[in-house]
Amino acid sequence: MQDTLTHPLDAPDAKPFEVAAQAAEDIARLTGVDHHDIALTLGSGWGKAAELIGETVATIPATEVTGFSKPALEGHVGTLRSIRTASGKNVLVIGARTHYYEGHGVRRVVHSVRTAAATGAKIMVLTNGAGGVRETWKPGQPVLISDHINLTADSPLEGATFIDLTDLYAKRLRDIARSIDPTLDEGVYTQFRGPHYETPAEVQMAKTIGGHIVGMSTALEAIAAREAGMEILGFSLITNLAAGIQKTPLSHAEVIEAGQQAEPVISALLARVIEAL
Repeated sequence: MQDTLTHPLDAPDAKPFEVAAQAAEDIARLTGVDHHDIALTLGSGWGKAAELIGETVATIPATEVTGFSKPALEGHVGTLRSIRTASGKNVLVIGARTHYYEGHGVRRVVHSVRTAAATGAKIMVLTNGAGGVRETWKPGQPVLISDHINLTADSPLEGATFIDLTDLYAKRLRDIARSIDPTLDEGVYTQFRGPHYETPAEVQMAKTIGGHIVGMSTALEAIAAREAGMEILGFSLITNLAAGIQKTPLSHAEVIEAGQQAEPVISALLARVIEAL
């Protein structure tokens, strides 16, 4: 595991895309798979999907790959897995997400996405567990992300890098997902900085500006994926209704429990969607 003081992305002269290229070389060497077609980041509640996608070719500790650190959050497994689907596609499953609230900087938050692109992946599937703003949604319900609002006041883009974010969460991919499950609803994801949950007033603010889902990940990763030229598909598992919408206090235990209860159903759905991409 890279120490914070020697992490390759923390040096003043670090070149994030070169670090990602080295990480991709590490993955090819450690897994024996020189190219991946699709990358999938597994958030809270989505972990079982890796078992259903296809044949696992290799599983490696993320800490053996340049730039990756041990996940700080319970529910994230800390491995990288190469899986071959029935149709012969290679899927890189990322179980080692660095969250913005860990305080390591945006480069480390989006390193997994840039690494996935460097392995050859053209599609990035981002999943998370999040709070729902719509009262009609229920805990355990999967929702497609149609767009996002980034409230971190940060960006993975550096310098004069201007990237178009129109159709960031590709309609083409959302249509494929709905061909698998026509009942899937969708909404706008709002990324807060965390790690505290949002206040009821902040949830109402998100609702007022067009947000339907509140959470602490995904938006920064999606921007980096678009910069890297990937198509993005986003899924949120509604683990609870957001503060003020839900009348009882929020807890991380509640999020984990909702994810565990929903995991068999949503994982099977995600596996079918991955096969169709």
